[in-house]
Amino acid sequence: MSDIRTLIDDVATFAGDWSLSGIDLASDDTIETAVILSLFTDARAAPDDELPAGETDRRGWWGDAVPEVEGDCWGSRLWLLAREKQTQETLARAREYAREALSWLLEDGHATRIDVHASWVRQGLLGLSVEVDLASGSQFRKAFEARLGGL
Repeated sequence: MSDIRTLIDDVATFAGDWSLSGIDLASDDTIETAVILSLFTDARAAPDDELPAGETDRRGWWGDAVPEVEGDCWGSRLWLLAREKQTQETLARAREYAREALSWLLEDGHATRIDVHASWVRQGLLGLSVEVDLASGSQFRKAFEARLGGL
């Protein structure tokens, strides 16, 4: 798996950027970029999802309307938690949304196990810890922090 290396620049807005290698775009042969894009790209809200207050856009990538594989979609529904209270229920939904967004790694044979932990780092800051056992036998571990207003 090779991607253009994507880094998170600002946890407040979860703005990402591509990394450079000299004058070229850097590549990433790990799953880090795939995990970042899976978690922090907005998936389309399900028809029964309650949108955050004041939102009418169900978001999502336009390509999901015509997937190559039926049911395939890109991104996560973590953005739905942007204005949620810091409760155990919100943490459970964060774990669920993150696992859902990363499930393609299992389905496509890149991973044999995915584990996600969610916690409140401090007021307004969600922590996600991701562990992936790769089919190659190696393991990927990464912790992310995101401000609820910035998801």
